[in-house]
Amino acid sequence: MDSLNNGNFSAFIGLDWANSKHDICVQAAGSDHREFSQFLHTPASIDQWAHAMHARFGGLIAVALELSKGPIVYALQKYDFFIIFPINPTTLAKYREAFQPSHAKDDPTDAEHALELLLRHPDKFKPLRPQSAAMRTLLCLVEQRRRLVGDMVRYTNRLCDALKQYFPQALDWFPKRDSVLFCDFLTRWPALTRVKLARKSTLVEFFNEHNVRGTSRIEGRIAAIKAAVPLTNDAAIIVAYQSLALALVDQLRATIKAIDGFDKQIAAIAPTLPDYSLFSELPGAGAVLAPRLLVAFGEQRERFRSANELQRYAGIAPVTERSGQKSWVHWRWQCPKFLRQTMVEWAAQTI
Repeated sequence: MDSLNNGNFSAFIGLDWANSKHDICVQAAGSDHREFSQFLHTPASIDQWAHAMHARFGGLIAVALELSKGPIVYALQKYDFFIIFPINPTTLAKYREAFQPSHAKDDPTDAEHALELLLRHPDKFKPLRPQSAAMRTLLCLVEQRRRLVGDMVRYTNRLCDALKQYFPQALDWFPKRDSVLFCDFLTRWPALTRVKLARKSTLVEFFNEHNVRGTSRIEGRIAAIKAAVPLTNDAAIIVAYQSLALALVDQLRATIKAIDGFDKQIAAIAPTLPDYSLFSELPGAGAVLAPRLLVAFGEQRERFRSANELQRYAGIAPVTERSGQKSWVHWRWQCPKFLRQTMVEWAAQTI
């Protein structure tokens, strides 16, 4: 099913979602009468409402809503009698503003607008067709892993800022800050005064335990530690920022561990999917970007009739605006941000 065919459905529903409840507008096939109601966003309420709709209308039911993923979408996908038609939120907003220039907004009205868009422009909306469970699992894993990487960068930046206030030497000794070595060092010696009291043998043992190899490298770090001079002796600064640094170290260590767990799950699933070898051999792809490129293209590649369509969908195709003597080129603002991020980050690795 590539688009809406009214003859295939027994009823049509427009749904406006919210965190606590959902407003709906229902219209039976062959009727112009519309009904408005709502149900709570709880598993029990959703299940009760879904079965009530099926018992009343039977057959397939078309549901229009401004989401392609999220809790309510995942809940409705459990039922094979619901066919979901995602509507771009911007499209719905512009449609609403066309008839309400005052920008008045109401949830039941938005549900009706979603229903009207689906019924009046059936050729513009395609049903949501879930990919295989393995592909959807990989998609969720790589997306959440990238969010954790963003968290790791934020924690690292905050930790570096805290160390600059009282212990900047640690940043010189450890160029790679998003590592277990850096976290363990700060947990054991969170201030310069503490690490300067450590014996040489203790430091050597610590570095060896963390797979730091090279006698000259270890000796150089130890010499730098012994020769270091405190930035400040103000106890107020040291105590406050040391506590902050230790708190951030705990968060950073947990995030690093979580990313490692995601990497193992991704490595177990990605090679089992078709064409993974094709993406893994692309220049600069590697173990991180190859799975992301695989899910970017997905299994339903027939939806893209050309490379240009994929470029536009991903938001990397340029957009030209012309008015009079002016011309402005920019990239697309409305696009799947994670997909565009994947393309941009992969392009950077190929340089």
